[in-house]
Amino acid sequence: MRTTARLFRIAALGLGLAVLSGCGLFSQTDARYDPAPLTEYPPALAVAVRWSASIGSGGGYGFAPQAVGDTVYAATPSGGVAALALASGAARWQASVDKLSAGAGSDGHIVAVVSEAGEVIALDAAQGTERWRAQAASAVNIPPAVGNGVVVVRSTDYRVQAFDAATGKLRWDVQRPGPSLALRTSMRMLMVQNVLITGMPNGRLMVIDAATGAVRWEGSVSVSRGASDLERISDVVGAPLPLGPLLCGASYQGRIACFDVSQGGRLVWDHKISISTGMTTDGQRIYAPGDRDVVFALDAQSGEEVWKQSALLNRRLSAPAVVGSAIVLGDYEGYLHFLSRADGHLMARLQAGGGAITSAPQATDQGALVQTGAGSVMLVGVRD
Repeated sequence: MRTTARLFRIAALGLGLAVLSGCGLFSQTDARYDPAPLTEYPPALAVAVRWSASIGSGGGYGFAPQAVGDTVYAATPSGGVAALALASGAARWQASVDKLSAGAGSDGHIVAVVSEAGEVIALDAAQGTERWRAQAASAVNIPPAVGNGVVVVRSTDYRVQAFDAATGKLRWDVQRPGPSLALRTSMRMLMVQNVLITGMPNGRLMVIDAATGAVRWEGSVSVSRGASDLERISDVVGAPLPLGPLLCGASYQGRIACFDVSQGGRLVWDHKISISTGMTTDGQRIYAPGDRDVVFALDAQSGEEVWKQSALLNRRLSAPAVVGSAIVLGDYEGYLHFLSRADGHLMARLQAGGGAITSAPQATDQGALVQTGAGSVMLVGVRD
């Protein structure tokens, strides 16, 4: 545990040097890394906060709201966990647990969070009462994935563990060798039908049978290169993207790559670009901010660049979400930026408040769910 903690303290420094250098940390010596100033433009979308709810204090990469049906589940580092009505933001229940390093994941039956001590805490999704606790192998910094009768966490020793959703008993674990340094940034595992899909700090995507832990497929999004540990960071970031038969992943200091999993994971296309937070898709295009916050749109079938937008350079953008005719991204000052899916032009801007927005907004049929750095969850409505 002490060794792992030391590695991740070093990793946090590595992330600061690698990513924040492109976001104004060294702006006194090189103006190229200054955050782009906000500009005025005629809005092309009507955007407004429909509701906002405070659920605790703090935020960060491991904390993002999750909508399941008509309920939003969310948690904060201070230990606040809540279920909110998607339509109104009204609290269905609120609970207080230990200080947390990650949460919340839910399938509508169980809500899972992880304490700073690495305890996986499962709550009843209907009432918020605690059901069980189980110890993960080490610290956990990304939200749990819940479904298929298991609660899955990925810990900082590069181990994926599944606990029985009813009892908390360990069902399986999978571990891969990891690099000396790893990012602490926006990452998410996915439950798709009966498999878990996760990216790993070694630049690989894994598809794991949720019931048994058998690795069904594993592929390389990127390969570590460079002379130093910092240069060799190649973590898969954000959430993997299933696109029909394709499975796409993005990596830091690497590329976006899409594989045809129906043909044994054959590489269909790749596009060299460094991603530090994640990507999203509308089925036709993939949208992602590069590590200096130039936003790219790529054709989902070929990987060819459709457009790019540099107006938000170095603003420490979150991963995006698709809402209506736009994509939405948060930034380090708590602004939400809405860009046209068609050509990337700026369509609207909203000050959400509450500090940096680091986790990706979540698209719903009622708007975009956003969690602020101050521990509030809000629903932002969008109208063309």
